[in-house]
Amino acid sequence: MMRFRISEAAELLGVSPDTVRRWIDAGRLPADRDEHGHRLIDGAELAAFARAQHEQAEGGETSARNRLRGIVTAVVKDGVMAQVDIQAGPFRIVSLMSREAVDELDLRVGSVATAVIKSTTVVVEKAPSRR
Repeated sequence: MMRFRISEAAELLGVSPDTVRRWIDAGRLPADRDEHGHRLIDGAELAAFARAQHEQAEGGETSARNRLRGIVTAVVKDGVMAQVDIQAGPFRIVSLMSREAVDELDLRVGSVATAVIKSTTVVVEKAPSRR
């Protein structure tokens, strides 16, 4: 059975350890204590919580499931095209789009934007064992 420390769960959920502690204290996220009194979260429980958080945050109806909210860190425009960089937590998203779309969305450095990613190819890598 995979179990996660609060700091690991926080990293996976993209929140602070204090937020995870508050969720546990409020009974929103179940956790047990190990022999040293440290709180541990069952992997299946964490996965269910993450799915519920995602479903609650998703807005509108779309087939795209990958939505990363972040801050625009760069906008480079030329005559027809533009490149927009978004920092979403630890992830840098780079989008190439028309200059017209950037202007219509009024995207500029410091704007909050959501990268919606729909892809036919996704590479999945397994994280190295923690032990």
